Amino acid sequence: MSELLVVRAYAKGIDQTPRKISLVASLVRGRTVADALVILAHTPKRAAKPVIDAIESAKANAINNHGLDSKTLVLSTLSTTAGVRLKRFIPASRGRALPFQKKSTNILVEVSGEIKPKKSASTTTVKSAVKTSDKTKTTVKKEDK
Repeated sequence: MSELLVVRAYAKGIDQTPRKISLVASLVRGRTVADALVILAHTPKRAAKPVIDAIESAKANAINNHGLDSKTLVLSTLSTTAGVRLKRFIPASRGRALPFQKKSTNILVEVSGEIKPKKSASTTTVKSAVKTSDKTKTTVKKEDK
């Protein structure tokens, strides 16, 4: 068995409240990446899109940068935290201004999986030799016609 590696991806400054995104994130905590993406694709909430993007980013980091096997990827951590709050005002009657805050969210996704086994050099050279011999056979057949 290979050792498990953990790969992170952050999505910061998402313009939705942490509570709404946390509701969607709780649907897929602890699942495999493939299952989580299918569940979120069929979730009718606007908060599903940033969670999908963060999970796909972590998956791409794990496969391309760290060489993990995509079939063994599991969501080890999926946390939503409060981001920066922008203080704004809305006009009210009689010249007043009522304050409100535009909330944002940070999403942390940690994916764990096993390293993809390396292919041995001998099998790749045999395959290339077979492919070149097949090409020469096909060219010979074309010349016979």
